[in-house]
Amino acid sequence: MSHETNPLLIPLHVSYIQNLGKNKNDLIYHLTAHLRMNAIYWGLTALCTMNHREALDRDEMIDYVMSCWDEETGGFGAHPDHDAHILSTLSAIQILVTQDAIGRLDIDRVVKFILSLQQPSGVFAGDSFGEIDTRFSYIAVNALSLLGRLGDLDVEKTVSYIAQCRNFDGGFGSRIGAESHAGQVFVCCAALTILDRLDEIDTPTLSWWLAERQLPNGGLNGRPEKLEDVCYSFWVLASLSMLKKVHYIDSDKLISFILSAQDPEGGGIADRPGDMPDVFHTHFGIAGLSLLGYPGLVDIDPVYCMPAALIETLGLRKGWQSLERRMR
Repeated sequence: MSHETNPLLIPLHVSYIQNLGKNKNDLIYHLTAHLRMNAIYWGLTALCTMNHREALDRDEMIDYVMSCWDEETGGFGAHPDHDAHILSTLSAIQILVTQDAIGRLDIDRVVKFILSLQQPSGVFAGDSFGEIDTRFSYIAVNALSLLGRLGDLDVEKTVSYIAQCRNFDGGFGSRIGAESHAGQVFVCCAALTILDRLDEIDTPTLSWWLAERQLPNGGLNGRPEKLEDVCYSFWVLASLSMLKKVHYIDSDKLISFILSAQDPEGGGIADRPGDMPDVFHTHFGIAGLSLLGYPGLVDIDPVYCMPAALIETLGLRKGWQSLERRMR
């Protein structure tokens, strides 16, 4: 099915995002409280990518974010009175940066919270309960970068742990010895990109592994022998973008797959055709389309997963651009 006969349903997706969470009596609203801060980031960024940033109330959004700040720890929870977590903290920072409201943050307290989560091995924990994951390392690097505080990070210790997670296939896992996964490949590549250390990557081997994620129907999976899923349209493409290998993917087939997962009645994008849409897959599907140059979409930065123009304005592409020149 061509893109002309099955286009991206932007007005419908905007309406879908606007209506999320409006019914606070709905059970699903309460079951998803632990994802609320992330969901606001996903929805806002999808709207920005579709050039409808104003579709959500800015002041209401900022007030909600600040209501989730845990004054005791300095981090943010996903919902008021939830424990602070590094993921919710990054989403809060991303929202405030996008809305030009970073002045509302007590940056020193937030930075102290993030740095407190780095373990002796160099990896980061997600919260005070101690779960470790290379995702949390990327989140820390991303957040500190957005706050202009990367200088506070022990870069060598952080990079050393990520490098130890590299596998024989070129990919990265969630921790040392864990299998390669496209989501973990993204977080490790992105953290190394921000830290100007892409030299730690076996680019030819990893690029081949990422290209192998495309299935005959055009969709991408996260690991060998797994089903295709729209969210990997971003994780895989963003990694290939950092490695300058997006052309390894059949773009037309992937675009068709993403568009086929749209809900043509209520809006939103699902993980694959025929499933229920959600804001997570809506965001990452649209982000994937942006990376593929789909017409009418705002460019998204593959490292920060935020509007590229905003990242340029913050001056956060300089290190990456110097690295690109050295790789040519």
